[in-house]
Amino acid sequence: MSQHPITEYTSSSSWALIEDKFSPFAKETLAKLIKFLEEEVEPANKLAHLQLPDDERRWKTVLPVLEELKAKAKKLGLWNLFLSKAHYPEHGVPLTNLEYGVMAELLGYCGHIASEAVNCSAPDTGNMEVLARYGSPEQQKKWLIPLLNGEIRSAFAMTEKNVASSDATNIRTSIRREGNEIVINGHKWWISGAGDPRCAVHLVMGKSDPDNKSKYHQQSVVLVPANHPGVKIIRPMKVFGYDDAPEGHCEIIYENVRVPLDNLVLGWGRGFEIIQGRLGPGRIHHCMRSIGHAQRALDLMLQRVTDPGRKTFGKYLYEHGTVVADIAKSRAEIEGARLLVLSAALQIDKFKAKGALKEIGIAKFVVPTMALTVIDRAIQSFGAEGVSQDTELAARWAGLRTLRIADGPDAVHIQQVGQRELKRVPRLVERTREIKKKEKALLEKAGFAKAQL
Repeated sequence: MSQHPITEYTSSSSWALIEDKFSPFAKETLAKLIKFLEEEVEPANKLAHLQLPDDERRWKTVLPVLEELKAKAKKLGLWNLFLSKAHYPEHGVPLTNLEYGVMAELLGYCGHIASEAVNCSAPDTGNMEVLARYGSPEQQKKWLIPLLNGEIRSAFAMTEKNVASSDATNIRTSIRREGNEIVINGHKWWISGAGDPRCAVHLVMGKSDPDNKSKYHQQSVVLVPANHPGVKIIRPMKVFGYDDAPEGHCEIIYENVRVPLDNLVLGWGRGFEIIQGRLGPGRIHHCMRSIGHAQRALDLMLQRVTDPGRKTFGKYLYEHGTVVADIAKSRAEIEGARLLVLSAALQIDKFKAKGALKEIGIAKFVVPTMALTVIDRAIQSFGAEGVSQDTELAARWAGLRTLRIADGPDAVHIQQVGQRELKRVPRLVERTREIKKKEKALLEKAGFAKAQL
């Protein structure tokens, strides 16, 4: 392999820990992916940016260079790498979450178009997992297969305006049965992917049984064609001025949307179960890519502070102040966060997402904060240029800042991890009590009974 920065992963301490867990297929796929990213994707980033118009046409544009990259990736077998055959035998590829984790980090490193180029971009990944795991044969034929082929895109509609959606049981969108139809009424926002001209289906979550005694069985998920009557895209939401066209994060009103009963996913009252199954792996995919964002920022910072053309007061930037310390801290924080993510991925492989809740939760609130810190240091080394559109740092920072809110805000994960730790207290108290008893007996036998006072 070449000495491109992204290939340095294979000589890192993390790689030494996990290399024996990589199958021959995974190693071959990783090598092909690295070559594809180096030779095809990274050189195309600038062109993709220029192919997106600055006016309203940006919401109707399919980037030609991205379509070319997708065709090349398909031919190379670099396609749907996120979907593990172990969990989805019919549609998946023979990669574990751990193996894909390494690849996702490299996709994050290479920028926004990399994940879509290999059909591994959100929200499609989560939606494909939902359809692969819970969809009926008819739903899979109509929606999953085109998504797996990269022919269409999708949106996941859960978050609502004027609702504390970090608690999914709060959602108010009405989903009710009327004869042979399902009727949907609700006001959603921050719906990723809904602005894309290729978006063909929305997975909509709402309340179908608000009076159910269990607040976790009040919700259902329904498939809604994007162009269906009553689906109204109000506007794209902006993140610090970025609209993420063409996919966007849209505000949507569903007004008396009527779809067939066959569009219900899994069954009535199964919505909460579906989103829990969807969010576990998706959260880790985000964290994997976040590690890549941080690594990219550090690499840009290293080049900036050693650039002879950027000397100030006769010195390289790294010769001033705490720059070297910032570099060292960034390296250490990236390595530590990477191990957290790889551990979570390994736990998912062994016990599925439900058995890895602790590891997923810790990674979800640790990794984005780490990546933001590293990017902030890189921005500082670039000065005003770092917060402008002339570098990728500002856009990467903006995207990562939303991740501390998306898929469950930090506060929720911190609370869950803390509460899980507190459950260990009875065992710890009992263990301490047993040790004290043995300690007392040992001291008495040795004639040191007074030492207990």
